[in-house]
Amino acid sequence: MMTWPDIVGHQQIFQRFEQGLKRGRLASTFLFVGPSGIGKRTVALGLAKALLCEQTPPDQLEACGECPGCRQVEAATHPDLILIQKPADRSFIPINLLIGDRDHRMREGLCHDISLKPFRGHRKVAIIDDADYLNQEGANCLLKTLEEPPAGALLILIGTSEHRQLPTIRSRCQIVRFAPLTEQQIAELLVKGNLVDDPQKASLLAARAAGSIEAATDLLADDFEPVWQSLYRHLAEPDFDEVSLIKELTNFVDAAGKDATPRRRRLRLVIGAASSFYYHLMHELLDDPSKTNSTTKSHVQQALGTWQGGAPAAADCLQRCLQCLGFVDANANLSTLIPGWIDDLAQSTLRNRQG
Repeated sequence: MMTWPDIVGHQQIFQRFEQGLKRGRLASTFLFVGPSGIGKRTVALGLAKALLCEQTPPDQLEACGECPGCRQVEAATHPDLILIQKPADRSFIPINLLIGDRDHRMREGLCHDISLKPFRGHRKVAIIDDADYLNQEGANCLLKTLEEPPAGALLILIGTSEHRQLPTIRSRCQIVRFAPLTEQQIAELLVKGNLVDDPQKASLLAARAAGSIEAATDLLADDFEPVWQSLYRHLAEPDFDEVSLIKELTNFVDAAGKDATPRRRRLRLVIGAASSFYYHLMHELLDDPSKTNSTTKSHVQQALGTWQGGAPAAADCLQRCLQCLGFVDANANLSTLIPGWIDDLAQSTLRNRQG
């Protein structure tokens, strides 16, 4: 049987669904939100597999992993599983995926398919990945289905933040918030998945991944460590070389290719690393060194020797990193965002030192 321990993390979320199913009170529409690459889609597919399993009683949230239903979910070919994802070459989820093209309006697409009776069993499950990319027109197409889903249907929308969803979507979904994975969980997944043989390397990747297994696997293929070391070294200096750091970070992001998604993912990693530096520096300045992890400790200690703004200055720089993450999620232009962010950190550091 495929039970929840097979999926690392998010046990409380599973228990929420398990209890709802046993009580016969499982809701029909959910919005999964949380940082990218932490397992939201894995959980959604795990739920689909358990609900569509042909060997498990309807009130139990388990999957045998062997029946035709389980195998078809794994292959993404189950007739009662609807998967919607933004095409790589589109800025938004096309409405034809939701209601069919112009010649087949409401005769194709998610809203039509989920209204049909299940082909096998008693349920249909629809998963909309990239829900952050639903525009007004696409969201309007979904409203009736979200508000009055067919009996036995389960709809799951996956996004990074509830605030990136239109109010009409948020109000019709139960929001399920996902927390980042711990470093230990990411290291465990890397070793368990045979992605990394060396536990020490797995721990280093996990420490750099900001709670995202997706980020950790991205870093596997890249010579990321020199970039991280250079970033921390620059931030620890009282007057760091902005031009040099901007060039280095831009090259690192550009190396992901022309597609915006991996480029933004790389920039999130860099901003996350800077956020971690300022977070740990702030705790050191507040005499709470237990919050500082070993991967940034030496650089934080170096910064302590020249840092003159105290904990408020570190907190201000941390806030600017979080604001920059918001701009990344809002699809800001990366070529101007990186220089603006680094200059903002430099000016904030200088201003707090002089003040």
